[in-house]
Amino acid sequence: MKIKLSTGNDTRAFTLIELILAVGVSAIVMIAINAVFFTALHLREVTSNAVDSATPTELAFSTMRRDLQCAVPPRPNGILSGDFKVGNVTTVGISQPVAIEVFTATGALQENTPWGDVQRVTYALKDPTTRTVPGKDLIRSVTRNLLSAATPDVDEQWMMSGVEKVEFLCYDGTQWSDAWDTTDATSVNTNLPLAIRVRIQLAGNGANSDASSRLQPIEMLVPLDSQSRTNRN
Repeated sequence: MKIKLSTGNDTRAFTLIELILAVGVSAIVMIAINAVFFTALHLREVTSNAVDSATPTELAFSTMRRDLQCAVPPRPNGILSGDFKVGNVTTVGISQPVAIEVFTATGALQENTPWGDVQRVTYALKDPTTRTVPGKDLIRSVTRNLLSAATPDVDEQWMMSGVEKVEFLCYDGTQWSDAWDTTDATSVNTNLPLAIRVRIQLAGNGANSDASSRLQPIEMLVPLDSQSRTNRN
């Protein structure tokens, strides 16, 4: 069978096999283009999800690093110099124990607020308001009015979700410790540690999964250069 195309005196014809081959080649080309297109869309979606999930972690670590690097050294009977505590810490104005309490010079100075740059910052895990993701929320609590005679107002800031555990380890020059309290008269740790290691365990695969399938913890090391000097040290 032939299909004839006539233009004036020029007569050309295509066989049915040629037409079938042309349609088949066109179909193969369209399938290949469709596969490349959907692969690109899938890659874009995966990349976007990876960036979105990494952004809160990067922001949380950036904020923690700034708070720790600007930690104010403790002084005897100092209100604005504050204290430095790591572990199961009880804090004024917060009902649940926190992982760390630090006085840091990261407060924003504004014309319409009377507070200075020194503020009290704590980090703790709290149950999320929605159960869309496993784990808990990492919350940063900030107290600006350090001279208040009443219970001060505490501003809570959400940092990231899906956290199973957060640890702050303190380095005294010889070893790492998961507890630190500059207000404890019986402790030798009356000054800031030399460095802080922050370790966050994500709850991506659940707390009951085996060690080989669980996500690796995310760590950050922050050296502390600010040290108070007295006759005792």
